[in-house]
Amino acid sequence: MKHGKKYTDGAKLIDRSKLYDTTEALELSIKTATAKFDETIEAHVRLGVDSRHADQQVRGAVVLPNGTGKDVRVAVFAKGDLAKAAQDAGADVVGDADLVQKIQGGWMDFDVAIASPDMMGFVGRLGKVLGPRGLMPSPKAGTVTMDVAKAVQEAKAGKIEYRLDKTNIIHCPIGKASFGMEKLLENFNTLLDAIIKAKPSAAKGQYIKSVAVASTMGPGIKINPNKVGSGSAAE
Repeated sequence: MKHGKKYTDGAKLIDRSKLYDTTEALELSIKTATAKFDETIEAHVRLGVDSRHADQQVRGAVVLPNGTGKDVRVAVFAKGDLAKAAQDAGADVVGDADLVQKIQGGWMDFDVAIASPDMMGFVGRLGKVLGPRGLMPSPKAGTVTMDVAKAVQEAKAGKIEYRLDKTNIIHCPIGKASFGMEKLLENFNTLLDAIIKAKPSAAKGQYIKSVAVASTMGPGIKINPNKVGSGSAAE
């Protein structure tokens, strides 16, 4: 794979054989974010579980204390008083059957979907559309709830969902390069603490196998998996 000059220059700053401390890795990720836009810093966490087994799934949501730096567009499936509550909380679009039809017609201009429980009969029809994009409302992620106003506020404040992919890796944004190391570290520790807390009882051996951070256009930087999270408890 050919990389551009900026990526190559950034890669020269990183020792591929080294496991960095979190603060050093985050500082390097900021230093290698040299694109003309404010790059997102992402965390990639490989877990010692098998996502093929239901009792080893790791999924949840957490509000990053400093947000993600992204203007999150929120769609809410609700009606009546709950629809009004969602609008008052700042939802970008609110609807019921009409919103389902709009999405079935190809409209996808949102980042988070929230639904009241009574709407899931309608929303279930969108499984093939929303599921592959990770947008399907879920009770576990707190996006199927009677308190739609709180869900909207949290989404706008920087709530992110974490879940295993097929290779047992969790990929999440932890902020923008412009945040600086301290804010990114606070977000990173919040995410890792949540992942550690979500360890399935069926998981055996080392839980956090590897951790890396990278900017949108930059190289990956490996972090010592035994020294992550505010408690540094990765076992």
